[in-house]
Amino acid sequence: MSLAACNMLPGSSPTPESPLIAEIKKVSGAAAGDEPQAIVEARNILAQGGSAADAAVAIYFTLAATLPSSASLGGGGMCLVYDAKAGKVEALDFLNRAPAAVPPTAERPSAVPGNPMGFWTLHARYGKMPWSQLVTPGERFARLGSPASRILVADLAPVAAPLLQDPESRKVFADPTGRPLAEGGKLLQPDLARVLSAIRLGGPSEFYRGAIARDLVNGTKAAGGSLELSDLEAYRAEWRPTVQVKDGNRVAHFAPPPAAAGTVEAQMYSMIFERGGFSSASVAERMHILAETSLRGYADRARWMRDDYGSVDSLATLTSRPVTERLMRSFDPQRHSAPGSFAPPPATRPENPSATSFVVADTNGSAVACALTMNNAFGTGRMARGTGVMLAAAPSAQGRGPASLGPMIVMNESSKQMFFAGSAAGGVAAPSALMSVATRVLFAEQPLDVAMRAPRVHHGGSPDITYVEPEAAREDVQQLVARGHTMATTPTLGLVNVISCPGGMPRAKNLCSVMSDPRGHGIAMFSND
Repeated sequence: MSLAACNMLPGSSPTPESPLIAEIKKVSGAAAGDEPQAIVEARNILAQGGSAADAAVAIYFTLAATLPSSASLGGGGMCLVYDAKAGKVEALDFLNRAPAAVPPTAERPSAVPGNPMGFWTLHARYGKMPWSQLVTPGERFARLGSPASRILVADLAPVAAPLLQDPESRKVFADPTGRPLAEGGKLLQPDLARVLSAIRLGGPSEFYRGAIARDLVNGTKAAGGSLELSDLEAYRAEWRPTVQVKDGNRVAHFAPPPAAAGTVEAQMYSMIFERGGFSSASVAERMHILAETSLRGYADRARWMRDDYGSVDSLATLTSRPVTERLMRSFDPQRHSAPGSFAPPPATRPENPSATSFVVADTNGSAVACALTMNNAFGTGRMARGTGVMLAAAPSAQGRGPASLGPMIVMNESSKQMFFAGSAAGGVAAPSALMSVATRVLFAEQPLDVAMRAPRVHHGGSPDITYVEPEAAREDVQQLVARGHTMATTPTLGLVNVISCPGGMPRAKNLCSVMSDPRGHGIAMFSND
């Protein structure tokens, strides 16, 4: 369970003495994510011949029980799905929607849940194994209890006092003495188990239209939230085209708006690819390039992103050559560009940092990369009475929304091979974090573990500060200062999960690697027949 990364090679079986580098005879899949228990369940599904979509469903419903801070049934998200057989990538949008109306009696406006419908929609198109088998792990954890994971306890710590004021939440997240659960403490959720049982037996219909739906509406109102049966009945998950960047023979696919981070990532990727020279750049030069393209991505976001996180431009326009050239016109390899030189300048926006991500690939080379959110840590901080469902906060232009979500997949349309699948969490810095890893792996051809551990930088436009992790070498930081950057150190910039196959998957001649960010508490695992 302490596995942080594993490399997949033909040859032999993994040994406990080498937990980070393991060799196996036949790869039947890999998964990485922020919460260990969910990744173990994915490994089990893949080992039984399940598809990447099957494993993603099992991950999600486990997370619903083990990480309700960011993945409750009340939350939503965005996945990218690569179908190796068809050689295509598409986006599945099951983000939280705002209710049709928020009554004045709603103390804490809540969102329309998206996760159950989203993963049902994913399974309907790409699943192989029975639905009930994939929901069962989450139901089991909820009914019999699971040990509170390190990431859940970390999420709980800063909000425990107000969260435990809610009687329903206190029953789940407090120990018998009334204190917040410690790591390893028993997380028991009988009300959630009842809801998951209904979803296991009948799909999401009970959750959105049946008796469970009525319980959810009543429980939400009792918790000061905002939800009507008509909101649930109208909810649909939607398949959407991706934001695309051509990278030689490869195509990089990114999540479309309203998962706005996907476009920021796509523009950073496009700028770095079109400029060239990243592979031969020094460490400080790479940090400068990443900070400057991050700044430009956020500057352009101020132009195209609406208050509902949608775009005023078409998807093709966002990463078109004219836009990329316009953004890079002022780039100077020796000088930092002032945010005020962009029109409009990057806006100061609060952004919800609470999210979780995972990636999974199967033996056929299909892959799923997802990012999930409650629009705030533990959503509204209230649980719908009698259901065990944490309520997501209603999306708003004040930072409670999907702006930081942005999974990506890189593939070759001709050979139908997947090269890279990644996703990140961490609020405004999530796109910078994912691009730090992706560009080092794909452009500089660094090994995944080297790229993942490299110190990261981020510039969001406002304030005019380039943030850097403390592990950055002093001489590299001094070179950034000499270029005009105002530097500030921050402990962590994003949490990333990646599957990387430099030679292409599933017919890779070279090593495939899977890794969960060592800055977090997740794991990465392979599965072999």
